[in-house]
Amino acid sequence: MMAVIMVLAMVFDLSERLGDFIEKKAPVSAIIFEYYLNFIMFYGNLFSALIIFISVIWFTSKMAQNSEIIPMLNSGRPFTRILRPYMIAATLLTIISLMLNHLILPSANKRRLDFEEKYYRIRLAVDGYYAEFPHGENVYFSYYNSDDGFIQDFYIEQWNKNNKLDYFLEAKKAKFISKGKWHLEGVFTRKLGSLNDEIHSYKSLDTTFSFGIEDFAQRDNVVETMNYTELNNFIKREKAKGNENIPAFEIEKHQRTSYPFASYVLTLIGVAVSSRKSRGGIGAHIAIGLAFVFLYIFAMKITSVAAINVGFSPLIAVWLPNIMFGIVGLILYKYAPK
Repeated sequence: MMAVIMVLAMVFDLSERLGDFIEKKAPVSAIIFEYYLNFIMFYGNLFSALIIFISVIWFTSKMAQNSEIIPMLNSGRPFTRILRPYMIAATLLTIISLMLNHLILPSANKRRLDFEEKYYRIRLAVDGYYAEFPHGENVYFSYYNSDDGFIQDFYIEQWNKNNKLDYFLEAKKAKFISKGKWHLEGVFTRKLGSLNDEIHSYKSLDTTFSFGIEDFAQRDNVVETMNYTELNNFIKREKAKGNENIPAFEIEKHQRTSYPFASYVLTLIGVAVSSRKSRGGIGAHIAIGLAFVFLYIFAMKITSVAAINVGFSPLIAVWLPNIMFGIVGLILYKYAPK
């Protein structure tokens, strides 16, 4: 089931990106080993719980239609004994998924996203950026794009502990060089003093700052390349800067644990739904299973949107679908054939 879905995903993805790969002359080895190998790992793990669910529906429906479950129950074995191997398998798959999410996928995602940035991504543009950095440093610029790497209308304000302005810098253009080094053009600086202010103008100026371009301009999916510690530190820094995308970053952090545990919930629902022999055969069970899949995905999207736009807790948002469908699974299990 995993192989079928991943092959289909790769075909659709390749048909969309093939023109860009050819135009930018991406090597075949890089396409296979840097992109699609990590593509399969990422999306296969992301949708693993849903793929497990469809597999459980298919396998158990086949058993039910072949009248294999009825003799098990007639022999006196409880339904929990039939459910046990499913849960053992779900446990193994959950552990594997947790290891992938927290240990392996961050580095794999970095290779995949680096490939996308080099051979597929369109330019990165940022408009009207403003952030408050630690130690009273405020930064603003009007526009940036990754094609030429220049920031337009770059402003820095340094405020003291008494909330008074100490220093001001304005540059018509700014470009990040490396490791805190910057090149500025059309520079005006003003340092406020108790009696006189120090005012300077420069046609161009090479200087250093405590921040780099990655603190201003980066894609939201950069969090996929961070391990747990890096992600926590990143969220802490972005909170200090007042980044409005903090809920999305926290959702990414909590989903790495909540998604694997969905295997338990969906396995329980799958066995309870498909263990009864139906006149509609396997097709009826597959249809019911797909309905649950769509409802589960819909619930995940609703709670995620609520966390990002309404202020709903990201932790509750990512676990609520598991809790809701866990209750549904217990109800279905109660009425499953015994």
